[in-house]
Amino acid sequence: MFLENYGQGESFMLSLKLVKGAILQTSGFTFIKNGLTLGYPILESVLSIEPLCDEVVINVGFNNPECTEDDGTEEYLRDNLTGSKYKFIKSWWDPNIQKSGLILSQQTNIALDQCRGKACQYIQGDEVLHEDDLVNIENGIKELIDRNDLEALVYNYIHFFGNVDIYKYTRTIYRREVRTVKNGTGIRSHLDAQGFRFPDGRKPFAKLIDARIFHYGWARSEQVMAKKIKSFDKLYHGKDYESSEDWSYKKVFGLKQFKDTHPKLMAKWIEENRNDLSLDSLESDFRMKHIRMAISDYIESLTGYRIGEFKNYKLVK
Repeated sequence: MFLENYGQGESFMLSLKLVKGAILQTSGFTFIKNGLTLGYPILESVLSIEPLCDEVVINVGFNNPECTEDDGTEEYLRDNLTGSKYKFIKSWWDPNIQKSGLILSQQTNIALDQCRGKACQYIQGDEVLHEDDLVNIENGIKELIDRNDLEALVYNYIHFFGNVDIYKYTRTIYRREVRTVKNGTGIRSHLDAQGFRFPDGRKPFAKLIDARIFHYGWARSEQVMAKKIKSFDKLYHGKDYESSEDWSYKKVFGLKQFKDTHPKLMAKWIEENRNDLSLDSLESDFRMKHIRMAISDYIESLTGYRIGEFKNYKLVK
């Protein structure tokens, strides 16, 4: 498989040339529940990995065991993703799984288990790849498949916050994570699906590639974000969750102005979801611990080393 004629068009689809009968090289996979209600750019997420994939597995969550009740997300995706490479799965989100976000890794693994490619390209419903990075990703996937000592690829993250023109970069938020894994190794989505581990807890050997994950999860309207936070609080804390109805964006530590380009696929979503917020307009949320964070961030800016960084992987060259 190779990339050809990728660009912004009516459907943002890619013309792929595959050798007839060839073994699948790359499977894309994702999961989503209440994507429309919670304002996820799920269509854009799937389309951003599509050029890299021979198949894309989409696990859509439902409210009941019969998988007949959702917010219209499945119909929306099926209407817009009609190619033969898309494989849809229906799954029930068991309300009894309400601890540490474990339902998220369970749903990720349901999709992962259906992947047939040698490599598996993961994307979450609020994450999007940039078209400028596709060649680097494809090269990374080829290396992942060919090298016996590699088990995953690590990406750099851009976490938007409050608006698509503001991003958050500090030690309290992960700067890198695994988003491509080698199939057939037994690797699993871990805990709340941030990263991947093996069943015995071992971290995968991974290579950092020059590619970015654009994370829009915290760039939605305050009203939609309040719904999302309330929904996720239930997944982490069950009946003990706290209401988030009065939630609003604050000027937290580590916010910076974003001056680069967004993925072309996100143009419409950005136009429809841009908030009337700026760094100057946000209410400050300064705390004493931010002084320690500022020192740590300064050391990182000089050395590239993040003190005490949590990693779900072991980097190899």
